[in-house]
Formats: sequence, structure tokens, C-alpha cells
Amino acid sequence: MMNSTSASPAAPISVSGDGTDARRNSKRPKYSRFTQQELPACKPILTPQWVISIFTLVGIIFVPIGVAALLASHDVVEIVDRYETVCIPENDKIGYIQNPTTNKTCKRVLTVPKDMDKPIYVYYQLDNFYQNHRRYVKSRNDQQLRDKSKANETSGCDPEKTTANGVPIVPCGLIAWSLFNDTYNFTLNNGQALTINKKDISWKSDRNHKFGSDVFPKNFQNGALIGGGKLDPKIPLSEQEDLIVWMRTAALPTFRKLYGRIEVDLKANDTITVVLENNYNTYTFGGKKKLVLSTTSWLGGKNDFLGIAYLSIGGVCFFLATLFTVVYLLKPRSLIHPFSFCPSNPNPKPIIPPPPSRPRGRSTSRKPIARIPPSTSKPPHTHIIPASTPPIDTFTPSNKFASLQIDDPSSIISSENPIDNNIPVYSSTEEASHSDGESSSSSR
Repeated sequence: MMNSTSASPAAPISVSGDGTDARRNSKRPKYSRFTQQELPACKPILTPQWVISIFTLVGIIFVPIGVAALLASHDVVEIVDRYETVCIPENDKIGYIQNPTTNKTCKRVLTVPKDMDKPIYVYYQLDNFYQNHRRYVKSRNDQQLRDKSKANETSGCDPEKTTANGVPIVPCGLIAWSLFNDTYNFTLNNGQALTINKKDISWKSDRNHKFGSDVFPKNFQNGALIGGGKLDPKIPLSEQEDLIVWMRTAALPTFRKLYGRIEVDLKANDTITVVLENNYNTYTFGGKKKLVLSTTSWLGGKNDFLGIAYLSIGGVCFFLATLFTVVYLLKPRSLIHPFSFCPSNPNPKPIIPPPPSRPRGRSTSRKPIARIPPSTSKPPHTHIIPASTPPIDTFTPSNKFASLQIDDPSSIISSENPIDNNIPVYSSTEEASHSDGESSSSSR
């Protein structure tokens, strides 16, 4: 009986002679030496000489840079005076600072330790003030600060966006509301007043692009709670550089911001009298306020970190170079493949040492079977012949069995082993007759 199955005819496949259809349907990308990673490349071998040379070179470069950075930092003359603890009564600090009618004038005397060449930069430093807080940083509107037509745009300025009557505040936001408002006036010991230059203390890009020259403050600090300093409503925001400096928020809780510049040289042991207004409230959050007078060097202000970092890296490199040199001299090591992939050698052929020769015969891939050495201990039933017995016949290796000729066989039979007592012992004459009897019986 046959099973009939119906099969549908296969669809015809048309393939051109040049194979263009197959290439068109293929997902293989177009050949490129770049995608196939066949471009000439250089891969140098880090030999001990190269490693030692690189570490030595880095040490030679970094150590002088670190020394120069430390010397430049030590040449900077800096005067730091903390005044928030001495310019306020001890009994009620918060009530004193929040009272707008209280006279907050304070006098401080500073002594110049070294000659200070102009320009002398005046900074105010705040500690424990987190300008990088997310809600604080977002509380501003850049369009309002830049464009006059966007004066009513206060989105993102919560909670300082409008007054109690709903009128928009320009500039709005917590950053502008908390503007630093302490003031400083300087006088030399001879009565000469030191003028503070506040021109160009902010970034030029901020003045030209972030704060409009046609945007003026409106309704600023008109609420019941005053956060900081006030702004002149007749001066555009692009010219109020104290605000521009303050609006560039700091990344760390301890920061310095530029207050102005003194364009006069100061000599060593000069006395500076500072009359300041202690207006800014840092007592509610435990902050600190400091007045800083500082010169600059070719590297900037006083900061030893950069020089110490360069010296540390250079010293570590010198130490590693010395260590590798000692190791290389004591235990030199040859390279297995002394070649490099360079454009001058596009097809390198590594020098591979020949494999070690193997002895013929037994396979060396398997472990040899440990052979147990013959035991040297005595068998369990060993009869010791006393020294008083007569000498026995010598052993003949050609004989299959060794024969003993003993005059008194009963003297060597141990009475302690009953099994051994059943073993027959023959004398020389009995052994001969016994062997003759066995031969005659066997012949039969």
C-alpha cells in the first residue's frame, strides 16, 4: 500500500550571474579597513627601560612645577579677620541683627605683615552657607534678568516671586533676596582713606549676556521680611556688580566673593582701620563671616594644594623609577616577543622559542605510578637459629630449594608455634634416603 503525498512546487529563485541580488539582500556592512580594524596601528612594548624612563621624565617635570607653585603660593600676602563674633553683643545676637534701627557699626584694626603690592583684593568669606542647595539654586529666572519684556516672568522664583499685593519682584528669587549687605571702609594709620574700586569685579560675560542693561529693580526688598541688601532702582542690573557677583552661586559651603580692589601699595607694619557695618544675618544658621585682604601671584591666590599635589606625584614617580631600576638590575628579565606593531612593521612575526624537547618512549603527560619499595621487616613466623648451633650448608642460588644440614633438628623447632612443629626437618643422611625414596616412587 502506497501513501500519496501532494507537494507544492517550490518557488523559482532568480539569481543573476554577477550576484548583485545576493549582495543587495545581505545585511553585511560595507567593507572598510576602519570598521574591520585593519588600519596601521602602533602598540609599543613597555620594556623596563621605557617604564623607568617615563616615570623619571614625569618626576623631572612635576617636581619643579610643584616647587614653583608652592613658592608662588607663599609669596601671596593674605590678611584674614573674622568679625561676626566680636561685632555683636553676646546676650541677644539674633534680635540685634534683625533690628533695623540698631546701629551695627563695628571697628576693626588690621596690621600688614609684609609688603603688599597693588592691586590688593578685598573679599568677604562666608562659612556654612550652602549656596549649592537645589531649591536655592533654582530660585531665579534668567529671562527676567536678561530681558525687559520678561519683567513679569517669575516662574521658578518661589518663594520670593511677588509681593503681598501680587506685584512681581525684579529680580525675583531667593538668591537675589539674600544679597550680602555688609559694608567696609578702610583708613590707613596716617588718616589716609583707602578707596575701594568696585568696577569690573564681576565676569564680563555675566554683565553682557546674563543681566540686561535695560532691566531695573522693582519692588525689591519691599516685603515684611528683609533677606539682605537693597538695590538702587535707578541703576540697571548690568551695572550692579555686587548683585552679579552674588548671583554666581558657589559650589561649596565655604566660599569667598570679591568685594573690591585697593589700588594702593601697603608696607609692612602698616595699620589699617576698618569701619564695617555688620548687617548680614549669619547667626540663625551658625555661619561665619570673615574679611580677607590678599594679593595675587602668577598662579592666583594663596593655595598650597596644587604645589603639594605636583610634588607628591613627582616624588611617587621618582620612587617607582628607582624601585624598578633596582629590581631590573637585580633580576633582569628578557622579553618573550621583542617586537612592536608599528607602521614600519605592518606584518610582524613574533620570535617564538621552540617547544622543549620530550624524551621518547613513555608518555610524559601521565604521572608515573609510585612503586612501593620492598619491605625490609621480618616475616611473621621467623625462626632464629641460636649461635650455639652448628653451621648450616651454604645457600646455592642454582638450587630451587635451599637445604639445611642440622645435626640436632629439634633444637631449632619452636615449641611456641604448633603449626611450625608439623614441618618435617631432616638430617643430611635422612634427607638423602628420603630423596632416594621419592625418586624410586616417582619412577614407578
